Amino acid sequence: MNLADLYRYVPAIEREIRRSYRTERRTAPRTVLSYLDANEEFTLRGGKRFRALLVLAGYQLAAGRDPRPALPAAAGLEHFQSWMLVHDDIIDHAEARRGGPTLHRSMAGRHRAERRDGSADDYGIGIGITLGDLEEPFTVASLLSVRAPAAARLSALDEYVRMTRLTAYGQLLDIRNGTIPPGDVREADVLTVHRLKSAIYTVVSPLLIGSLLAGRARRTLVDLEEIATDLGVAFQLRDDVLGAGFDADESGKSSNDLVEGKRTLLVVRAWAGGSEADRARLGRVLGNAQAAPEDVERAREAIRSTGSLAYSERRIAELTDRAMGRLGRSRSIPARGKPLVREIGDRLVRRRS
Repeated sequence: MNLADLYRYVPAIEREIRRSYRTERRTAPRTVLSYLDANEEFTLRGGKRFRALLVLAGYQLAAGRDPRPALPAAAGLEHFQSWMLVHDDIIDHAEARRGGPTLHRSMAGRHRAERRDGSADDYGIGIGITLGDLEEPFTVASLLSVRAPAAARLSALDEYVRMTRLTAYGQLLDIRNGTIPPGDVREADVLTVHRLKSAIYTVVSPLLIGSLLAGRARRTLVDLEEIATDLGVAFQLRDDVLGAGFDADESGKSSNDLVEGKRTLLVVRAWAGGSEADRARLGRVLGNAQAAPEDVERAREAIRSTGSLAYSERRIAELTDRAMGRLGRSRSIPARGKPLVREIGDRLVRRRS
């Protein structure tokens, strides 16, 4: 099985997502149905469903058969993704997501349209936080509904708990790093966030949850976890490159990470290795939503000229090579599944969007 085979399951994943909301509507109070509708629209609005596909990949790697039994769990990872995105958008003061307004902005707009009392922005944030929270039990219910032995479901739930906790740790440290002067943030601080936040819930846990639901024992998944961790960190480093506006023509992304003030490896290395002029160029842009386009380009040039962009590319290559080397040597990952893992790695780190 390859990635193209897995992508054929995307319509089935989306049907499973719709089914979960439809089931909940049968018992939910009528007064909250419009909010469930908002969550469903947000979850199904777009996205690549890649985390969901990795659940199916983990199942197929472990079982060597059709991963259809893991479809509810795959849908559950999409509910989890919605939960994270809704809260991230509030933290980042984001206006748009997946071609539409962020959920908290949409709720604020509803407040204004209905001429309700109080602050529309406060209402949007409060409802948005709560709607994000509402997605969490959908994830748990999805994992519990998988037709698998109770022990396998319990192992998958245990991994889900670990994923949720580590993701929250990563988010805490990411927010903290944003309050620290760039010169005081170390490379290790950046990579710790990437391991705890992006790598865990983007790559590691989806693969492990799928494998555990297929009946694999947790102790047999050490190689898969290490490989997935390296690929997950490389994935986020690639996202940082795109988010700073490099390869922007291909990715469609802009320099959002710079004007949002994110302490990425690009920024940390450029700040540490640059001149006073380089730091001044970066300082004019970091956290400045009103930064002029020419100032943003000067900040990007500082990242290039200090060698920081090239360094991030080297780290991506090193992490990928280490993951692929371990994959080649692994005896716990079946030979039939190694091409799929290689394809997943390539998709994660060589993407342009």
